Amino acid sequence: MSWTCFISVAVLSHRTHPTSSGLVVLQRVLVFLGTITPSLVALWLTAQAGIPGQTQNLLARIVKWELNIKWYLFASGFMVVIKLLVAFLHKLITGGWPQFGQEAWYIMLVALIFSTWVQAGEEIGWRGFALPHMSERLGLPISTLLIGVLWAFWHLPLFFVQGADTFGQSFPLYLLQVTGLSVALGWLYWRTQGSLLLPMLMHAAVNNTKDIVPSMTPGATNTFGLSHSLVAWLTVILLWAFAIYCLISMRSIKLLK
Repeated sequence: MSWTCFISVAVLSHRTHPTSSGLVVLQRVLVFLGTITPSLVALWLTAQAGIPGQTQNLLARIVKWELNIKWYLFASGFMVVIKLLVAFLHKLITGGWPQFGQEAWYIMLVALIFSTWVQAGEEIGWRGFALPHMSERLGLPISTLLIGVLWAFWHLPLFFVQGADTFGQSFPLYLLQVTGLSVALGWLYWRTQGSLLLPMLMHAAVNNTKDIVPSMTPGATNTFGLSHSLVAWLTVILLWAFAIYCLISMRSIKLLK
């Protein structure tokens, strides 16, 4: 269902006049519908199961906020720390600092506050529904990895949307990054006893702070090639260093649905 929306957006972006107001509105609507589909499907499947209170329980996790402040700091600052470490490693390796993003910190903060709630459109599906069900059979570590792969491929059509920041970028590299990030998000969901608010916050924070030190390769055109960006590969290394720690700490864990 999401791919139907995303592929339509990709096709429309290559029209003769892709920036006409009508097409822009249609593309935004399609992106929005595709983005919230994982959670709509999760809620529908939960309702179809016919277990009293399950839908309410799933939705209640969105506002499960009474948690230690350290988890809020972790969720909001995880990618910031990763990117700053990448910058220092780049300096050590090459002798020069990488290119830094131009977005002001207060713009990122405002965007984070508002976009956290938008992430419910994905997180109810990925972490709220799919992860507990999968971990019941496969365990939490393998489930976080498989959802990461699924989550990355879910985005694939967006790599062909002309004008999008992912257009022409390296999907194999993105797959590595998102899978590592999925492990960290699954670990956070487990450590916060099933709070969806914290993964939503972390998801939004990653989206809004990843370009503190951009990983993208300007002018890239080979979607299935490997990136030549040192920043991107250093980001992958650090994400997976933490992911390995998470996988070890989650061994044999199964989540309650």
